[in-house]
Amino acid sequence: MYIEKGSQWNAAELETAAHEHLISPAEEMAKLGTSGGRPMFASADGVYIWDNRGHKLLDGPGGMWCTQVGYNSKPIADAISAQALRLCYNSPWYSLSGPAAELSKRISDFAPGDLNHVFFTTGGSSAVDSALRFVQFYNNVLGRPTKKAIICRIDGYHGSTHLTAACSGRAGNRPNFDLALENVSFISAPNVFRRPKGMTEAQFLDHLIAGFEERVNTLGPDNVGAFLAEPLLASGGILIPPKGYHARILEICRKHDILYISDEVVTGFGRCGHWFASEEVFDIVPDIITFAKGVTSGYVPLGGFVISDKVLSRVSGENAKGSYYTNGYTYSGHPVSCAAALANIEVFERDNILEHVRDIAPYFQEKLQELKTLPLVGDVRGTGLLGCVECVTNPEDTEASEFDKQVALRVDRYCYEGGLIVRPIGSMCVLSPALIITKEQIDEMVRILRDSIVKVQDELKAEGLWG
Repeated sequence: MYIEKGSQWNAAELETAAHEHLISPAEEMAKLGTSGGRPMFASADGVYIWDNRGHKLLDGPGGMWCTQVGYNSKPIADAISAQALRLCYNSPWYSLSGPAAELSKRISDFAPGDLNHVFFTTGGSSAVDSALRFVQFYNNVLGRPTKKAIICRIDGYHGSTHLTAACSGRAGNRPNFDLALENVSFISAPNVFRRPKGMTEAQFLDHLIAGFEERVNTLGPDNVGAFLAEPLLASGGILIPPKGYHARILEICRKHDILYISDEVVTGFGRCGHWFASEEVFDIVPDIITFAKGVTSGYVPLGGFVISDKVLSRVSGENAKGSYYTNGYTYSGHPVSCAAALANIEVFERDNILEHVRDIAPYFQEKLQELKTLPLVGDVRGTGLLGCVECVTNPEDTEASEFDKQVALRVDRYCYEGGLIVRPIGSMCVLSPALIITKEQIDEMVRILRDSIVKVQDELKAEGLWG
């Protein structure tokens, strides 16, 4: 059960092959080719994964925020197989496929306002990159060659292409890469937990909005093309802006004809209990929404953006001026990926998954909040089925210390031993389980996380490092 099906190699041989030949994302180069790094997973079912040694683990991060309907969904696997046998590929440059056409209609039905047209890509990075390239295309067609600046946020994450990496404000992603782009400008993160001491949340909101307005004025409204923002900063540590933040920024964008891009690669497709979170959770209808991850529940790669008719009308039809939006990919609208997404949507609807998320999310958040009583926990925050437990060893620190980050890694190791995968991001333990999770599985998750934090607390005290 735990060895890769179809492989004639045993677990040790597979691990050796990985160590000798595989370069993984975020590879620590000093350890390249050595053992004892990442575990190798062999099989999965529902919310659980087995590594190649047979160790059963509850998948706390839901893969990479993406396994919405859980592992081993036969309807999705069957749809992938059937489409691959019917039409495994078509060139999007000169042909269409039925799955892409049908999926574009389904997504436009889910999207808010007049966001009725869909462009498909291969994943989240290419989705955001394509949306940003549309901003360039759009303003060039409109005869506004200087209106190209992109305002982003510190601690935001938008992808790994050159352009999207340049727009990602997470410090850990930037060393040793040439990511400084003249047209990318960063404003502060809406980190309520780390707001200036003595500042109320309402005052912090005013401070954030003033910072955005000041940046627009400094750059010049005629030079700013887009504001790019996740509804909540996921990889930044589930940073949820103060209520009203997005609506007030959108108002400023409308005033200055700045496109508002809502990056819903993480929050889209059920993570917050709705197909998209922009309108239902955060009270805005942006100009563009990017998506990926949950659109196929991680079974195969797919991403894209959905865009408003109002925006498109300014550069199409009689206003096109002979232009072509030539951005695209060999696998844009890939028929197998689109078939997987359609099957994924059917599973959502058949099993009432959005309703389940809305029902169970309060319990998930309530159980996580119980961890706040632990001395090592500085903050617990979340919404929907997204949660973050932040480790803080010194409450007086204004930002996470290197020691805090090492503490979180210790918690991560104990969680793994106890049967839970968490995602350590800096000083934070991040959770985003499959949307099918039950109350009993939430209890299991929180119990293992609590036990692991307590073990680390006791360990640090015994070593004389804390407490």
